[in-house]
Amino acid sequence: MTTSRMRAEIGEQPAALRRTLDALLPRVPDLAALARGTRQVLFIARGSSDNAAVYGRYLAETRTGRLGTLAAPSVATAYRTRLDLSGVLAVAISQSGKTEEIVQTLDWAADCGASTVAVTNGAGSPLAESAQVALVTEAGDELAVPATKTYTTQLAALAVLALGLGADVPRDDLRRVPDEIADLIARAEESAALPEIVEGLAGVQGVVVSGRGLAFGTALELALKIKEACYLHAMGLSYADLLHGPIAVVDDRTPALLVAAGDGPTLAGTIALADRVRGARARAFAVGGGTGLAAASDAALPGPDLPEWVAPLGLIVPGQLLVERLARRLGVDPDVPRGLNKVTQTD
Repeated sequence: MTTSRMRAEIGEQPAALRRTLDALLPRVPDLAALARGTRQVLFIARGSSDNAAVYGRYLAETRTGRLGTLAAPSVATAYRTRLDLSGVLAVAISQSGKTEEIVQTLDWAADCGASTVAVTNGAGSPLAESAQVALVTEAGDELAVPATKTYTTQLAALAVLALGLGADVPRDDLRRVPDEIADLIARAEESAALPEIVEGLAGVQGVVVSGRGLAFGTALELALKIKEACYLHAMGLSYADLLHGPIAVVDDRTPALLVAAGDGPTLAGTIALADRVRGARARAFAVGGGTGLAAASDAALPGPDLPEWVAPLGLIVPGQLLVERLARRLGVDPDVPRGLNKVTQTD
């Protein structure tokens, strides 16, 4: 079978991440200077970029001591409300840097007193030109509609942002990411779990995708990819929210796909959720979570050997491989899902 463009771009991620880290790590002093005096981070994004922003929010709050929030762009573009954003660092994230709503919202934030950062793969784009500091990722051209390398390089940029905000974490963790992802791609494709999970999802109409904390954005992104590339109903939830009621939808026709880093305070809860799912006679599939989550699940794809704060950069990759393989199994071209374009404009 001919290799899809999406699969080729998944394989380009190690090189894209090396280029991005080489370009952005020297910008840490610029970010530190811009962020001096700020107390809160406001993330502005849509789609996959919004899922990256969830990771950025957790990094800001768990590693830098700053409150992180997700913006509602309609406050700026539809309601045209003016807020006091002094002391706020506004971070707009857009793969292309051309989505007008995101550019307008960043301009609005600046006009309301915020300092501004752009994260984009579009050098010279309107978003990059609008920001005081532009973190331009080095993903290269991405031709498949589902974001893969542009998403992971956004996560890398947000990890660099956390360093600029004073996160007390080892930079060497970031430098290990590209090689770890190269190894992870090989391990995931050789895993017997990959075809097993593909077959387990090929016969259902829906799946619940769940993670928590720093892995929550990964769960949301994986659910989005399943919806847009495989046309399945996929519900992305924190496992805390899942246990508050939606757990009732998990049954023998609706499996759960659980994502977790190999360490961290949310791993035990993810393992407990896998036990509960299987106790309800539903299937539990896993991405990451080490041997503990694998033992509690019906089948598990390997996760990255990375500490929790950077694990999401690798954790999404087995999920991307799963989505690409599942789309082809369902007879869907993963490169051009129906109804979608590379750049989405919203009002």
